[in-house]
Amino acid sequence: MPKKKTGARKKAENRREREKQIRASRANIDLAKHPCNASMECDKCQRRQKNRAFCYFCNSVQKLPICAQCGKTKCMMKSSDCVIKHAGVYSTGLAMVGAICDFCEAWVCHGRKCLSTHACMCPLADAECIECERSVWDHGGRIFACSFCHDFLCEDDQFEHQASCQVLEAETFKCVSCNRLGQHSCLRCKACFCDDHVRSKVFKQEKGKKPPCPKCGHETQQTKDLSMSTRSLKFGRQTGEDADGASGYDAYWKNLSSSKTGDTGDREDEYDEYEAEDDDEDDNDERGKDSDSEATDIFSNLNLGRTYASGYAHYEESED
Repeated sequence: MPKKKTGARKKAENRREREKQIRASRANIDLAKHPCNASMECDKCQRRQKNRAFCYFCNSVQKLPICAQCGKTKCMMKSSDCVIKHAGVYSTGLAMVGAICDFCEAWVCHGRKCLSTHACMCPLADAECIECERSVWDHGGRIFACSFCHDFLCEDDQFEHQASCQVLEAETFKCVSCNRLGQHSCLRCKACFCDDHVRSKVFKQEKGKKPPCPKCGHETQQTKDLSMSTRSLKFGRQTGEDADGASGYDAYWKNLSSSKTGDTGDREDEYDEYEAEDDDEDDNDERGKDSDSEATDIFSNLNLGRTYASGYAHYEESED
């Protein structure tokens, strides 16, 4: 029988587990919670934006700079870590600033550790939006990462991109290398892979992690765990004809143009029919007028004498 754990032993094991988790989480800080990507409000224009040295909109310097590495606004250290010695004095504002990051455009405090480590491990070093292709210096918003493909997104495109990120480029869920169903999906390549073709000689699989994509090395995910959908086409390449031109839509545009010309031709025919009917009516009217005039010409020389219509209803013929 194993010995029963004491309370002190249980506490020590729990403490070691928590310290292990803390050490592992230091390298995996959420991008939205990083100090260089924190939300900041300008002192002058009162606009919300990403933490930066100068306001993106009015270009004014902030009164309380925030360090992009440690996130502090006041240096209270009395040790030798500070590059600038200020023993017994708390430094705030620009007195705390030591540099400006070239990647995230934010202040870095004058601590030796922040100055030496932030430029190397800045999480926004390659932060270019995958949708609009803008970097941190080109827009005033914060930077986010897609939950599926883990690419950088600006504040304007994050919701639209994530709404359409789980759409494959293929029309089925089959593996790109064979005809079997793809069980592993890469949301950067937008493709599925089976168990055999997901193995790669270039990218090695780490223990306890999901297999990497054989094309880009991004970590794949189980297709059944995602709300994955395939590409939908409103009008088609599946017309039974050979694909000519870009994406094989020439047949569609030809049919569309022919239908348009056919519609215009039908309209022109209808218009011609209407014109012909109007001409026929005009001709009939002219013919009716001509026939009336001819009839009047024929009966103009005819003398019927005194008639009732001429006002001689009660006439008496004179006796010879």
